[in-house]
Amino acid sequence: MVNAKQEACSETGTTALITNAQAIAVVAQAVESTLGPKGLDTMLLDRFGDVIITNDGITILKMMDVEHPAAQMLINLAAAQQREIGDGTTTATLLAGTLVSEGVKQIRKGVPIIKVIAGIVAGIEKACQILQEKAISLTTEQESLLFDTAQIAARGNADIANLICKAFSFFDSKTLAEPTFKLTEHVQAVKGAGNQVVSGVIINKLPLNEEMPRSLKNAKVLIIDDTLAPEEIVGDALHTEIGFQEQLKLEKLFRENLDKIISLGVNLVIVDRGITELAEEVFTTAGMLVLQRVSHKEWRRAAKFAGARALKKTALNQPANILNQYLGVVAQVQVVEELKQVYLMGGQGKPQATILVAAATEEVVAERERIAKDAAAALQAALKGGVVPGGGVTELAVARELQKYRQEVSGMAVYGWDCVCQALQKPFMQIVANAGFNALEKLGEVNAAQLNTGKSSLGIDCESGEIVDLASLGIYDPLLVKIKALQTASEVATAILRIDTIIKKKENEG
Repeated sequence: MVNAKQEACSETGTTALITNAQAIAVVAQAVESTLGPKGLDTMLLDRFGDVIITNDGITILKMMDVEHPAAQMLINLAAAQQREIGDGTTTATLLAGTLVSEGVKQIRKGVPIIKVIAGIVAGIEKACQILQEKAISLTTEQESLLFDTAQIAARGNADIANLICKAFSFFDSKTLAEPTFKLTEHVQAVKGAGNQVVSGVIINKLPLNEEMPRSLKNAKVLIIDDTLAPEEIVGDALHTEIGFQEQLKLEKLFRENLDKIISLGVNLVIVDRGITELAEEVFTTAGMLVLQRVSHKEWRRAAKFAGARALKKTALNQPANILNQYLGVVAQVQVVEELKQVYLMGGQGKPQATILVAAATEEVVAERERIAKDAAAALQAALKGGVVPGGGVTELAVARELQKYRQEVSGMAVYGWDCVCQALQKPFMQIVANAGFNALEKLGEVNAAQLNTGKSSLGIDCESGEIVDLASLGIYDPLLVKIKALQTASEVATAILRIDTIIKKKENEG
């Protein structure tokens, strides 16, 4: 039985629903002003006074100080969308907020929750199907369309859009379509760097010391996913005579392995963790370039590019002819001191490219990198699934088509279907509102124009407020981003609407 104190810590029925809906609305409101070409920035301030200014939806969501579990659920699902597709988190958040708020309205009118949920699920599924039918396929040969899509995702930054489009020429269509390949991982912004696409891999480290070479030609590459140090006798055994002698043998073997590496003609050694002073001294004397504590992501890319196989330190005990099979080759290694980077170019393995985005100051580095990664993710998604006219206008056309199927929806699920129609209008209305126009007025004008002309690409010019053909202006969004945003919003809304009771858990007893 629940006692009076526990009852005070619980919410049920409509009260729980409204509480959760309000939490979702607060999160959606935090990012809605960032949407569209006239979207505004958000200032994120921590308790130490450090400031981040951005209009990147996922950055805002992840850095918000949020405690409510429903709000956290929305943020987690938006973050999952970012990991999977790389873009569209703001749209997904707005859609989810609208689905929940509209769902609550229907439920408070007396529509059973389960019917609202059924209608939302069916409506989202049909909306995704209609969207797919409207998609325009995209290939790497359509340079103008590629650039337009990238520029929209890059928030109008033409220099970044050009970089991303250029980077695509370094990879074949098969690589770009691989589920595990993410072009975003090849993007980095660096203060003082110029905009460029490097045909190769960049490692954000400097050589161990000043005596090591700053450039190499036709370098043999060894990559060690480990520390470069002798194996050690552990525990009390080291303090025995036998243990001490065994440790001396291991140190001797380590020195022999260093000599073996030199004999193989290795020029570049990349180590995941640290190396001993002995190894540094030996390799420096041999004229080798060594990079230690290289990130997992960077050395894995270097391995693929050079055609090398990473090994553990115990694998160094193998004969030289076996060890040689682990080595890779790059045509050129260049240390760039001012940027604290090492460039690897001309690898014998899988082609790689690194997109360097220029940033004038330290304050804008992170934001420029976020913008470039959004553009890279959007363009890769566009190549995989095609594009549709942007600016929220395609969703308006989909909403109208959904209304045509309304009579086919069984029973009271139709009210959940209506929630989807309302949510599909939200991106367009928010973009228009952020541009300073009356959203309801422009919604009516564009719907009428689309119906009269049969063109679902008609929308609003955010500068003048006039009706224009957004497709002719090159305003496109990736289909997969829109579909994933709808699916994420549906998942959030149905999960929130299903919650009937909120009970505070008792504290764990020590």
